[in-house]
Amino acid sequence: MERLRYGNRPVVGLYTIGLNAYWAQFPGLRERLINYGKSIEGRLSKIADIKNYGLVDSEHVARMAGEWFNAQNVDIIFLHCGTYCTSASVLPIHQICKAPVVVLNLQPSIKLNYDKCDTGEWLANCGACVAPEIANSFHRSGIPFRIINGLLGLESTLQCSTADETTFKRPEAKKAWEEITEWTIAAGIKHSLRNCRFGFLGGNYCGMLDLYSDFTMLQAQTGMHVEIVEMCDLDRCLQSATKAEINAKMREINSMFEISGDSPTDPNVKQPTKEQLDWSAKVAAAQEKLVSEYGLDALAYYYHSSDGNPYEELQAGFIVGHSLLTAKGVPCAGEADLKTALAMKICDLLGAGGSFCEIVAVDYDAGTILIGHDGPFHISISNGRPILRGMGVYHGKKGTGISVEAKVRSGDITTLNVTQSSDGKLKFIISEATATKGQIMTIGNTQTHARFKTDPDTHMTKWFSQYPTHHFALSVGHNAGIFKKVAELLGIETVEL
Repeated sequence: MERLRYGNRPVVGLYTIGLNAYWAQFPGLRERLINYGKSIEGRLSKIADIKNYGLVDSEHVARMAGEWFNAQNVDIIFLHCGTYCTSASVLPIHQICKAPVVVLNLQPSIKLNYDKCDTGEWLANCGACVAPEIANSFHRSGIPFRIINGLLGLESTLQCSTADETTFKRPEAKKAWEEITEWTIAAGIKHSLRNCRFGFLGGNYCGMLDLYSDFTMLQAQTGMHVEIVEMCDLDRCLQSATKAEINAKMREINSMFEISGDSPTDPNVKQPTKEQLDWSAKVAAAQEKLVSEYGLDALAYYYHSSDGNPYEELQAGFIVGHSLLTAKGVPCAGEADLKTALAMKICDLLGAGGSFCEIVAVDYDAGTILIGHDGPFHISISNGRPILRGMGVYHGKKGTGISVEAKVRSGDITTLNVTQSSDGKLKFIISEATATKGQIMTIGNTQTHARFKTDPDTHMTKWFSQYPTHHFALSVGHNAGIFKKVAELLGIETVEL
């Protein structure tokens, strides 16, 4: 489905360091190091907007570079250790520009050609020499830093080199570039969150104390803006929905979902009626109009109406439209759980889904925990087409309507739980697991069997001790590394179970 929202490409700063005393002593070394930096720029430019200052080789140049990076508004800076350089020629950059810094100690060659190596050749491979000096100066100056060690990963050897520099297939290069890529993606997620507008429609499910959050706290720690929208805003959009818009939504529903028959196990779960489908399509058209009008990138929603209130029928049609929005890059979290909407948005920006979940039950025979909810669901990670079922009752909620039944495709998954500590700080709880093909209930809820690294009871004991919210986002793939990097860039505590 065509997305309504896309993430922003990060703005990545890059520079190469060297010692200016070397250039006259070893002709060609300066140009060689600049070329190494350009090779890094070329690879990074596929996933980011690169601002490459070039070579920094003195304190004076460092000060100019720091001001230049500030002017470029970079999200992160990669410091490429081309050769030895005094740390006094590096520190001013990061005293002036406060963007996070990652030090790249990437050796061009697999090993020196000892029979032919001269001093200039050695200096082109001695970036590791300066890395500990930089680490020391950063630490003593209170500048957080990360260091990636490995091979540069060139696809061919420079003519001036006497050693083998074709290293892109080496594990040391692959591992280093996986880390570089993760930091770049994490910087992009941080950049996107800083520009996100999260809608808050209605109010939290009454009594779910773990969901309550301070909007200012969320903006302070992530940069996200919370836009409060009202049911009357949605109703206004509903009244203005055209027949063409409603028909378009019905086509989306038919293409995205399978329409179920009656549940064989639950008498309250029936085949959706034409009236229910027509209403869900009209509400979905209104929901997309609301998102467009307010420029929303995500939405947390819940409305508990009084009996007979016209908004009761409106909220009963939420789930289908919110699943469509989630599929289009606007994650929607039920029960007005903003923290889980944030987790879902991070997963979606990563391109790994982000479905709304809680614990459903434990299957002790299979050693799995069944996780899911009554929607919304992210179709990009679905095991086949999600099923729409007519609900005679929404358990614990008002009204009747349609819900989504689906499970995530089998394979690697990662859950992201965003919780809050007693001092008001956000916290990420991350768990990698495997989605299995276990049987699920036919009750109109999303459900996936997840096998975690330990048995269910051990996992739950560890999980619950971290004071989680009872909702979380489900993504596909091994994403713990990127989630932890996003948290570090945001200054958020992280626990991986």
